[in-house]
Amino acid sequence: MERIYFDNAATTSLDNEVLQTMMPYLTDKFGNPSSIYSYGRETRMAIETARKTVAKLLNANPAEIFFTSGGTESSNTAIQAAVRDLGCSHIITSTIEHHAVSHTVEHLNNADAVTVSFVKLLPNGHIDLDDLEKLLASSQEKTLVTLMHANNEIGNILDIHAVGELCKLYNAIFHSDTVQTVGHFKIDLRNTPVHFITGAAHKFHGPKGVGILYINENVRIKPFVFGGGQERNMRAGTENIYGIVGFAKALEMAMQHTETDSTYIGTIKYYMLEQLKKNIPGVGFNGDVLGNSLYTVLSASFPKTERSEMILFNLDINNICASGGSACTSGAEQGSHVIRAVNNNPNQITVRFSFCKYNTKAEVDTVVEKLKGLV
Repeated sequence: MERIYFDNAATTSLDNEVLQTMMPYLTDKFGNPSSIYSYGRETRMAIETARKTVAKLLNANPAEIFFTSGGTESSNTAIQAAVRDLGCSHIITSTIEHHAVSHTVEHLNNADAVTVSFVKLLPNGHIDLDDLEKLLASSQEKTLVTLMHANNEIGNILDIHAVGELCKLYNAIFHSDTVQTVGHFKIDLRNTPVHFITGAAHKFHGPKGVGILYINENVRIKPFVFGGGQERNMRAGTENIYGIVGFAKALEMAMQHTETDSTYIGTIKYYMLEQLKKNIPGVGFNGDVLGNSLYTVLSASFPKTERSEMILFNLDINNICASGGSACTSGAEQGSHVIRAVNNNPNQITVRFSFCKYNTKAEVDTVVEKLKGLV
């Protein structure tokens, strides 16, 4: 049986066109971009061209785009720098952030570098903006707000403009983990009030191990990694050239086809929602599933039975890839902190299905058919 891959929020397949763009930098064009001879200059050119491409697609200035190893490094860099270099001693965050954010905040909290406030969640899993304003208004210290643009497990999308405007009003620094939205939505950084955003190529059919950190030009921070002058003195280490070239190409392709891809993938998501409702008694959904939500993510809860407890394992045996919450924590049996925060029902088993442009309705039919037997 063909494998059915419904875990695209964890990672996507590498597009062939992206691979072809990367290949020369894995073979002939191997020069170190810091070398001054022609071999080095051609790879340096490739990096700067990629930076311009990415900046243009996100409507940013090339000087605001820094290449990193991925979303995790980007978020770590932004949050630690906000505390160390920008004087933030208070962090406002939520209980449903990705671990790249929550563990960094926890680390700073444990080191007594900051105090932490958690903004309330509404019943549908969205951030309570009134509570956010209360927290900002009552904060006596310089504050960093770190809230993700879209949740990787339940798909809820934050009103990034509303949050940015509140941060502006209260003179707070705003970092948003945009890993699930860069490459999936048009992002216009010139007109988004945010200091830091992040991206990872492998979420939109690019290579793993490469990401971006956007640092607004009005913000001055020190490097997180020391040792060389790469990335305009912001990140030491020989650049991941083929990754960087792959990031730019993948983003370019994703942005060219946003309209058609999002419409198509959305139909797959809603088709699965309808089929599950029709065929699985007692199925529920997490987050604002029909509202302000990622078109790629569907988080379903199934009634807990002896059979459904093994649901992911059984899907896997049947060659179906899905996840229980976030793939980054699979193997750790503590369950998902996000699901605990939005739906703390011990009698339900949650499965996240996440889709891409290569998925089909026929695959949904196969999966729903299998689920009928497993629940």
